[in-house]
Amino acid sequence: MLQTNTEAARLVALKRYDILDTPPDGSMNRMAALAAKVFNMPIAIISLVDEDRIWFRSHHGLDVEQIGRDPGLCASAILSDEVYLVEDARRDPRTLTNPLVAGEFGLQFYAAAPLITQEGYKLGTFCIIDRKPRYLTEPQKQVLQDMAGIIMDEIELRLAARTIQAEALRRVAELEKQLATKA
Repeated sequence: MLQTNTEAARLVALKRYDILDTPPDGSMNRMAALAAKVFNMPIAIISLVDEDRIWFRSHHGLDVEQIGRDPGLCASAILSDEVYLVEDARRDPRTLTNPLVAGEFGLQFYAAAPLITQEGYKLGTFCIIDRKPRYLTEPQKQVLQDMAGIIMDEIELRLAARTIQAEALRRVAELEKQLATKA
């Protein structure tokens, strides 16, 4: 896959968070379950778009851990700053030939808000999915974006905590080295 400089930089940003292929997470799982309840949807996913796959950080109503990047709608959704909305995939020209729509899965509705870093990189999406056509109101779109923002805040906080922890460990090692030389 040919990558633009922007895509290469986005992938570097994604790797910096060190969250791909990590174990299940309680707070992220609760957010996915909450979205399914709030929107009355059978499926809610927190996805991260990697180079050749879409990895599901958390998923509710679906037992799959990842899919290829090509059939996934999340790869298209990260190109938008707004909610990417497919209300009836059988009638939407963007999705008519998508195997998730035309195939066994039968996706009919997809709405995703991008997970956007402080620097503006879109790492993935917070999406809700149904196997029947659905519609979202403008206030519902805003709620989905707000929930995606909360998820991204959590991801940012975890990166900051790891950075602080690494700095603390570095300082302790430095202090131990100084004490050892004085002894």
